[in-house]
Amino acid sequence: MAQNIINIPNTFNSETFCADTFTPENFDLFSYLAIAKAKVEQALDRSIKVKYPEKIYDSMRYSLMASGKRLRPILCLATCELFGGDDRMSMPTACAMEMVHTMSLIHDDLPAMDNDDYRRGKLTNHKVYGEDIAVLAGDALLAYAFEYIADNTENVPSDRILRVVSRLGRAVAAEGLVGGQVVDLESEGKTDTTLETLNFIHRHKTAALLEASVVSGGILAGAQSEDIKRLTIYAQNIGLAFQIIDDILDITATSEELGKTAGKDIAAQKVTYPSLLGIPASQIQADNLIDLAKSQIQCYGNSAIPLMRIADYITARKY
Repeated sequence: MAQNIINIPNTFNSETFCADTFTPENFDLFSYLAIAKAKVEQALDRSIKVKYPEKIYDSMRYSLMASGKRLRPILCLATCELFGGDDRMSMPTACAMEMVHTMSLIHDDLPAMDNDDYRRGKLTNHKVYGEDIAVLAGDALLAYAFEYIADNTENVPSDRILRVVSRLGRAVAAEGLVGGQVVDLESEGKTDTTLETLNFIHRHKTAALLEASVVSGGILAGAQSEDIKRLTIYAQNIGLAFQIIDDILDITATSEELGKTAGKDIAAQKVTYPSLLGIPASQIQADNLIDLAKSQIQCYGNSAIPLMRIADYITARKY
């Protein structure tokens, strides 16, 4: 399966790439995403080196370096920048968010979960390394994410780092991703699943880690409590909108475009937003969530343009 690649335009100058220079006229989202993604992937590549036992490190790197949108780390970097921080403060946490996200994908693809063969245009981890190593690779990435934040974050007071570690732990555990996955598994094949239950699943399974990514960027840079509230609402809404669009794309996009097996939700008899609301109403719901998200950060003016445009991208994306 082919992967989607964003190329960095030659005209974009990354040296002048800072929040106080953004205007609606000069901001190019795809240049921004491409530059940020390149920085994240360089940092991820440096974060894990292969050593004995090589098989587990190969497995961790196989999935971690399999490209993807890198949306969670980019959101972390962008939010830190919004409040005056820089990459030295936020990149370790940004990488940790991608490590945790990668863990969730490895485990989600296992036969005991969604049983998928492809992810990000490549064979899933368990298809290459076996189910046993895939489980362990996910476990290792999860544990290493917390270590990486603690050992590599620079120029940030320790109390802020501790708050970020706590946020990430909550986003992954029963109050977050794990809890959402449990309800998702319990709901498979049940035609009476309600919209309320579906919202619960994806506020936990999808939105929780997006929320942690955004809010952690703010915490690292010293955002105040009112800012954190705004960031939380922004992130929760873009997270749910992201999942709604994912549900739509599972129906409308091809496996080649998605980099994973299309039509899996229908095959697994999963209740989705389109199955409950229909595709047009689901799209409207996603658009409304994005409007609510953007309303929370308008007060930051031009400095919030990256987060505004990323929100728009979530509903406009085709994969």
